[in-house]
Amino acid sequence: MFKYVLCLALIGCACADNINKDAQIRSFQNDASDAEGNYQYAYETSNGIQIQEAGNPSGVRGAVAYVSPEGEQISLTYTADEEGYHPVGDHLPTPPPVPAYVLRALEYIRTHPPAQKDEQ
Repeated sequence: MFKYVLCLALIGCACADNINKDAQIRSFQNDASDAEGNYQYAYETSNGIQIQEAGNPSGVRGAVAYVSPEGEQISLTYTADEEGYHPVGDHLPTPPPVPAYVLRALEYIRTHPPAQKDEQ
């Protein structure tokens, strides 16, 4: 287990080499929780990272934007509530479309429900 953790730490250090270690904070806002638990914060750095979040005990909404190491602009919005974490972004994978034969089968099942047997 120790070797596994050490290996992950070394990989993390190697991958972190492309981070702009000289980035400066351009703007910062932090409104701490009020009596009802509402809060919000936002910041932006000189290397293009932008983060904002607002929330309360019922849930959270936020957005993250940055430039990937490949030069791609990444934008992510999210909500988190009692039903879970819900991210939205063009870079996230999406499921393939449902095949037409499956849609036809589901429609057939919907329009032809199984016959009920009389219990005696």
